[in-house]
Amino acid sequence: MRKELETPAAVDEAVGPETLDALAETEPDERREAREEEELLERVAVALAERRLAAPAMFILEAGLPLTFVSSQALIVLEPIVQSVLSLKDYRAFVRLLENRDRVRQLIDRLEELEEQRGRKRESDG
Repeated sequence: MRKELETPAAVDEAVGPETLDALAETEPDERREAREEEELLERVAVALAERRLAAPAMFILEAGLPLTFVSSQALIVLEPIVQSVLSLKDYRAFVRLLENRDRVRQLIDRLEELEEQRGRKRESDG
């Protein structure tokens, strides 16, 4: 007869701590890649906002949105300049990320949020 695993504690006991530790250390590739993309987008957005380049970046991203793949390929030419913001590994990941319109839209949205925060801070400071 099969033992029912109705509670998380029962599952933990049935599986064993070694298996749980191994499962905790492994992350599905898709989820790990998505998390890494999110982190990269955040680093890029913050770096652009800190340099007060959010508005021009949003303009360029919006203009290139219909041609995301072609635009991402054009960035290869700008690699030496962009490396002042990103490492080579991150830059190449960013180029691949820009092939995805949803990710481009996500970056634009984050840049808008950072610009709004900067504007609110400026208003409260002075």
